Amino acid sequence: MRITIIAGSNRPESTSTKLSRYIGKFMETEGHEVTVFDLYKQPLPFYGTHEDTNPNLAALRESVFHSDAVVLSTPEYHGSISGVLKNALDFLGGDHFDSKAVLSICSAGGAVGVSSLTQLQAMVRNMHGINCPEWISIGGAARQFEADGTPSSIDVVTRVHRTVPYFLQLAAKLRK
Repeated sequence: MRITIIAGSNRPESTSTKLSRYIGKFMETEGHEVTVFDLYKQPLPFYGTHEDTNPNLAALRESVFHSDAVVLSTPEYHGSISGVLKNALDFLGGDHFDSKAVLSICSAGGAVGVSSLTQLQAMVRNMHGINCPEWISIGGAARQFEADGTPSSIDVVTRVHRTVPYFLQLAAKLRK
């Protein structure tokens, strides 16, 4: 399957982006084609401006449109998703998400990022995507990573290795 992961942070050392890359590598070992669209490295214009001339926006739309499933990744800021991820989602819609499985993941400064994950699930429903019943949230001390990109916490590794196969099974059932 083709899977697009949108890493929704505008920080170079974002733990939500590190988690996205780890999940992407795991999916690749399972035989899937993964594109990590990093909003820090591929910034978008503000919604409502320069849509037709921005190559990053064209690449995002193309990647999500042709994917079989999507992963949305965000840091949790003040109980919500990042502004750059919200901006990216504003450029997308039902044509991009219709009947596709979507996994939401986040990294929060506190224990977990339930508020941002709940908001992402509402947005996915409004774009006609199918939310995975599972999600992944890391927080506090669990936001540490080894030099090779592997989470330092065995609990995070276990969560990823339990949740991602479940998500991939859902995506395969929904695949057009």
